[in-house]
Amino acid sequence: MFFNSLSFAIFLPIVFLLYWFVFNKTKSSQNLLLIVASYYFYSCWDWRFLFLLIFSTFLDYYTGIRIEKSATERGRKFWFWLSIIVNLGFLGIFKYYNFFAASFSELLNGFGLKTSPLLLNVILPVGISFYTFHGLSYVIDIYYKRIKAEYNFVDYSLFVSYFPLLVAGPIERATHLLPEVKVKRTFNFDQAKEGVYQIIWGLVKKVVIADSCATYANAIFDNYESMNSLSLVLGAFYFAFQIYGDFSGYSDMALGMSKLFGLELLRNFNFPYFSRDIAEFWRRWHISLSSWFRDYVYIPLGGSKGSKWKQLRNVFVIFLLSGFWHGANWTFIAWGFINALYFLPLLLLNKNRSNIETVSLNWNLDSLKVIFSILSTFALTCLAWVFFRAESINIAFDYIGRIFSNRSFVSQYLKNERYSYEIIILIIAFIWVEWNSRTKLEPISGRFSELKLALCIMAIIALGTYSDYKEFIYFQF
Repeated sequence: MFFNSLSFAIFLPIVFLLYWFVFNKTKSSQNLLLIVASYYFYSCWDWRFLFLLIFSTFLDYYTGIRIEKSATERGRKFWFWLSIIVNLGFLGIFKYYNFFAASFSELLNGFGLKTSPLLLNVILPVGISFYTFHGLSYVIDIYYKRIKAEYNFVDYSLFVSYFPLLVAGPIERATHLLPEVKVKRTFNFDQAKEGVYQIIWGLVKKVVIADSCATYANAIFDNYESMNSLSLVLGAFYFAFQIYGDFSGYSDMALGMSKLFGLELLRNFNFPYFSRDIAEFWRRWHISLSSWFRDYVYIPLGGSKGSKWKQLRNVFVIFLLSGFWHGANWTFIAWGFINALYFLPLLLLNKNRSNIETVSLNWNLDSLKVIFSILSTFALTCLAWVFFRAESINIAFDYIGRIFSNRSFVSQYLKNERYSYEIIILIIAFIWVEWNSRTKLEPISGRFSELKLALCIMAIIALGTYSDYKEFIYFQF
């Protein structure tokens, strides 16, 4: 059940009406309804994996209590590592086992030892990377005594399985979401109105921008060997806006839906393509994942303290883990490694915290420097996205090599897909709207909100029926 599907357009209003008009008497009834709705939502993907979600929820709920109640450090460590090992074990089996088995077999074959790896014929449970990280952060925070264990199983279950964030984030923290679900919510019209605006803008990002870009990006990447330099550059450009509109659009819809239920989720995107360096980009892109690795991996390893060598080690560790988190493919690891290389000069020159404030232009000579920084950062990001999108590292290198070796910049027509440079005009308009809204969560609210809302709905209807690409990219992670 996709957020941009007809079935979800029926599901969400039903849950909303039941939530505020039938189950609104107590906090417990509100939470129970949301859990039932979440389990139904998840079972629409594959009901068999619902049991895995429930087991993971019970595991972390129980081990969290055992950690807190253990009288000895040995007992605390036992329950802590039990949770960590089982959680990562499930993640490893479903997501990474085949990758490691095939890679090890290829390594042995390279030494002349012919092997046939034993691969598992299983599908990846949707959202497993997200809800596993929810549980891991909860258990880690209890172990280090940052929070108390949650004894109400219903409240904890909702924290893990809440349907707007269940399959593609944001990755919530118990310190943030649990206090919200432990109190009864009352309807707030202004909050709900903000939620509707954010849902609509998320749909614009997904349906109007991401799905339109996907048509062209897929056609170019699938036929890259026959594409010239201009088309290959456009392919990377289109994919950059496809993945941004797709993932940030999902996050906007998740945040907007939560406001309908009186809950506030963590912000996951903050206009990352206006970043002036890679460090700023990663403070603005997939914020919940970046901050998760920062708090639970980077800082425990020493963070920015210690020698430069240790700092560099820590940076490469979190970027490689971030790449590997996205999928069991060397392309994702290469993507993480490239971003670590981008980050390297900033760390060595102590400039990784240079651009903290929101970008602005004063239209002077300094503004030219800012524009150049934004464009160069975006170009480097697009180059890295090629590895993220390509099916293999060899294809990624071949794709990039053809950009520089072909040197043909004439317009090409894609025979198997619709193709038009009107999409570039659409993207430029989207950039202009985002630039003028970069201090807000979404651009619809404010002056002329009704007119902007109507225009957005018209664009969704018009281009939603035109596009043939519906899935969310991050559902595969």
